[in-house]
Amino acid sequence: MQQSNSSRMPAVFFGHGSPMNALDENAYTRAWRQIAAGMPKPKAILSISAHWYTRGTLVTAMESPRTIHDFGGFPQALFDIRYPAPGSPALASRVRELLAPVDVQPDHSWGLDHGTWSLLVKMFPDADVPVVQLSIDATRPNHFHVEMGQRLAPLRDEGVLIMASGDVVHNLRAMNRSGGAAPDWAERFNHAVRDCLLGGEVERLADYAQWGPDARLAVPTPEHFLPLLYILGTRRKGEPISIPVDGIELGSISMMSVAVGAPPPLSPGQRQAVAAADDQ
Repeated sequence: MQQSNSSRMPAVFFGHGSPMNALDENAYTRAWRQIAAGMPKPKAILSISAHWYTRGTLVTAMESPRTIHDFGGFPQALFDIRYPAPGSPALASRVRELLAPVDVQPDHSWGLDHGTWSLLVKMFPDADVPVVQLSIDATRPNHFHVEMGQRLAPLRDEGVLIMASGDVVHNLRAMNRSGGAAPDWAERFNHAVRDCLLGGEVERLADYAQWGPDARLAVPTPEHFLPLLYILGTRRKGEPISIPVDGIELGSISMMSVAVGAPPPLSPGQRQAVAAADDQ
C-alpha cells in the first residue's frame, strides 16, 4: 500500500567513514541518529553499500542476515558488535520485481556488511527494522546506477528507507592518520560535488570521472562513489536535495551525507562537522 507524498520516506546517502564510528560518538554519528529520529519509522530498509561490489546484481534474501566484519586491524570491541536485524525475503522479491529486466539474483550468503550496520547501530539501535542489501554491479557504467535508483524509487512510497553508504572522497593511500588539513584536491572535489548537488546538477555527478586530476585522486576506485548515484536516482521532480552533515576526516575520507526529500534540521555544528575538537 502506497503512502501519501507527505509521508514519503527520504532517501539518504551516508558518508560512513571508518568502522570505528560504530563505537565512537561524534558529530557524524549524532547527525545519523537525528536523521533517523526525524523520519517515520521505516517498514523496512534497503541498503546499497560500497562494500558489496560484485559482478552482476545480488540482493540478500535470507530471513536472518549475519553481521559481517569485513575489515582488519581494529579493536576487538568492533568485532564483537552484532546487528541482529531480520531480513525480508518479501522486500527482496519486490526489489527484483522493480529492477526487472535486470537479472537480480537472490543471495543467501552475504548479510550486512559494515557499510550498513555501522550506520544502523546508531540510527536504529534496537535492530527491529528488517534490512535487505543490494549489491553494486561493478561491470556497469555510472548512468546504469542512476537508473537503478529510478526503478527503486516506488519503495519510498511503500514505507521503505532507501539508504546508501560510501564516501564521495575515498583515497586510503592518501590518508593522514595524524590528522591535519585535507589536501587541496580533496577539498576541491568535495566542494564540487556539494555544488552540483545543491545546484541540481545531478547528471553531471554521474560523469565525475571526466572532472580531471582531482577526481582521479578523490575517487581512485568507484565503489564508494556509486552508492550516491542510487540515491540521486530515487529523486522525484521538485524534491529538495540537502547535505545534513559534511566534513573530511583523515585527510582523504569525505563524511558528506546527502538526503533526497525532507530530512530533519540539524544544528550548524552538525552540518559543518569539521571542528576537530568535537571528535576528540
